[in-house]
Amino acid sequence: MKDAFGKRKKIGGSGLGTFRSQLALQLMVLPCMAFLLIFAYVPIAGNVIAFQDFNLSGGFFGSRFIGLAHFREMFADPSFYMAMRNTVILSLLNMLIVFPAPLLFALIVNEIPFLRFKKIVQTSSYLPNFISFAMVASMWIFLLDPKGMVNQSLMLLHLTKHPIEFWTEPGLFRPLSVVIGIWKGVGWGAIIYLAAISGINPDLYEAAKMDGAGRIKRIFYITLPNLIPLFSILFILNVGTLFSGNLDQSVLLGNSFNKETSYVIEYYSLQMGLELTRYSYATAVSFFQSVMAIVLVLVANWFSGKVSGNRLF
Repeated sequence: MKDAFGKRKKIGGSGLGTFRSQLALQLMVLPCMAFLLIFAYVPIAGNVIAFQDFNLSGGFFGSRFIGLAHFREMFADPSFYMAMRNTVILSLLNMLIVFPAPLLFALIVNEIPFLRFKKIVQTSSYLPNFISFAMVASMWIFLLDPKGMVNQSLMLLHLTKHPIEFWTEPGLFRPLSVVIGIWKGVGWGAIIYLAAISGINPDLYEAAKMDGAGRIKRIFYITLPNLIPLFSILFILNVGTLFSGNLDQSVLLGNSFNKETSYVIEYYSLQMGLELTRYSYATAVSFFQSVMAIVLVLVANWFSGKVSGNRLF
């Protein structure tokens, strides 16, 4: 290893020499770095208004500093707790059911023996991803309307005597959110798993066949172990959204009847910032979400490293 290191050092030269030899490539990265700096890192400084009584005329430097007052008010607001509870419950359902669904779908699609049928299934599963959520919401509201196709079918089959109020019953919003999430994202999410499966050495499957392993055993002993690193990385990234929630679903499918289960923290922040023009308070809510997301990603990264040996950083 020492020889290899010495050889690499000899070939690559010093860090400055390597930079000069790759100057053209380094310059190609500069626009992306400038974009990130201007639009991703500089706006972080705007979080300072979470600790101010911000007013537009005074700006950052003319607004009064009030410390943690907005955070104290936030934690004393019952609406904030309702939004946070809904966000966490919906995100946990998403991680437990919606997140693994593409992996299961990819395993099923991969086992389809007929190539043409396999392509039809794959292509049709991608389509919902390209439909805007406004159209998706309209379609599901229409389907699940008391006079819609689903209710009419249920009554025709004598499974229910009266139409089910899918969008006004608070207890139904969470399962419907899961169903719509799977319907819209399972095909698109499966692409990355199918790509990873195609990269597995076919000799492993041939050797397993010769040893008498069936489809199920090949999935459990070859396919799944090779997908665990990818699954772990995606899980770490997904954990960071635990305190975000799905704003589209909350705004387009939520209403005053199911608010106790559909109102999420992103919607709460949006209302405080844009409807009530409480910019500092809305920033404090977003700042809290960001801190919690960073903490969760760090914990998930550490946990994944301990359990599976796969870390994001």
